[in-house]
Amino acid sequence: MTEPEDPDSSDEGGLLTRRGRRWLIVVCVLAVLVAVGYATAQSRSLSAGRGPAVAQGQVRLGPDPGEAVADYLARLPSTLPAPGERALALVQLGKEITTADAAGLTGSAPVAEVVFRVPLPRVQTALRFEALPAGAPVAAALDTARQRAGYAAAADASRLTGRPAAVARAEAAAYAGPCACVVALVVEADRAGLEALAGASGVRAVEAAPAGVTAPELALSPLLPEQTTAATPLPDDGPVP
Repeated sequence: MTEPEDPDSSDEGGLLTRRGRRWLIVVCVLAVLVAVGYATAQSRSLSAGRGPAVAQGQVRLGPDPGEAVADYLARLPSTLPAPGERALALVQLGKEITTADAAGLTGSAPVAEVVFRVPLPRVQTALRFEALPAGAPVAAALDTARQRAGYAAAADASRLTGRPAAVARAEAAAYAGPCACVVALVVEADRAGLEALAGASGVRAVEAAPAGVTAPELALSPLLPEQTTAATPLPDDGPVP
């Protein structure tokens, strides 16, 4: 009587068993996922002038590409949480400020993330997203984040060429000291706290995420000071210092 063929056996001269082929497919899929994850992480520092600069995540905060600024600002009050609920919110500034001023602005509200940008006239510079450790003193954590942004700019300068390298070098030089480079912050507060922030001097817009959304779920695309009519790309024809 002929025994049934083992489904995991290879034909004589075959290169792989069926089980071997299955494992090869699994390994290939894992390799692709790792590569995609690395590419996503590398894309967190994006040019502020080439359209939407977005940190990774699924819940978008900030204007849609090309959206009229007036329309964006008009819809923000409806995003605030219900009374008694707390939520993360993107606090967008009318101009860049120092980390010390940012710490004073947020007061006792926990800061989850800071968005840095070196303002250079008519020069596209990168938005740099830096997470802050929970529970750390805000002023010190913001200043440490500024230094990390400087290291990232220096790394960009070393790998890029031409104008992009020159821009990154200018950014790194700015971050070397207490620059006015904070353009947005992600804070956690209740409705009253976010309303107070929205009315604070220097704050241009506050958009809240739905209650329960965590910082890693956010995709940030802050409104930039130069975007006065629409969320469109900024010019990049100015001289680099």
